[in-house]
Amino acid sequence: MDISLQIFLMCLALGAVVGFLAGLLGIGGGLVIVPALILMLPLTGIAPDALMPVVLATSLAAIVLTAISTLLTHYRKRNIPRFFLPQMLIGVGTGGLAGGYFADLIPSDYLQILFAVFAMLMAVQMWHGSKKIEGEYIERPEYSSVTLTVVCFIIGVIASLLGIGGGVLLVPFLTSVVKLDMRRSIGASAAVGFAVAAMGSIGYLGAGLNSSIALPTWSLGYIYLPALLGIICLSMFTAPLGVSVAQRLPVKVLKRCFSVLLFIVAAEIIFS
Repeated sequence: MDISLQIFLMCLALGAVVGFLAGLLGIGGGLVIVPALILMLPLTGIAPDALMPVVLATSLAAIVLTAISTLLTHYRKRNIPRFFLPQMLIGVGTGGLAGGYFADLIPSDYLQILFAVFAMLMAVQMWHGSKKIEGEYIERPEYSSVTLTVVCFIIGVIASLLGIGGGVLLVPFLTSVVKLDMRRSIGASAAVGFAVAAMGSIGYLGAGLNSSIALPTWSLGYIYLPALLGIICLSMFTAPLGVSVAQRLPVKVLKRCFSVLLFIVAAEIIFS
């Protein structure tokens, strides 16, 4: 069987999981996509220097399409905090675009280490963050527009460099610092994830088209199309299911389960 077809089929199952988690926790799914593609793409014979840019670009492109489905579902459930969404989108959008270009200058091995460390830190944060009492949240908190935009820009850069939507950074910030209601934070994360992934994808696409590194067949810039198509085929359908489950299950249980998953993902990258 052709290796591109094998990766496509493997990414179908990956996409189903990614879509569900995106709707459930307000994440883009990159924390699952990135380590999976790190393991899959070497099968194509990809050059080591090109591995992480291709992995991150493909992850962001998949997040764009998954986020559309997640975002629409959250919008229908009135989970989108529209009163400060413009500042967030401006910050993460410009940060995501900048991160897409910066990643082309960072060695692939460093990006893998950065991702693993980040996953470990977010695992710890999610485990302890699950102790947060829901009653501490505020329906419509006061905030500084400038501060929010700057923080979101930083989140956009980091998320783009790591190939994620930024939800695992944004949700803790909104719930712990801004004191926004948990489900509204997840809805905001869905909107932000779409923006950072879209701008980051553009950055990677442009960098890949101008790159001198040999890329696998069926690549568009740094985006590997067989993996992208496999992921989005099912993720767009399982994302609304994740949103529905998130409305019913305790947030504490969901966060702790995902915290364990993050530890496993980070360990897999470190020891692989």
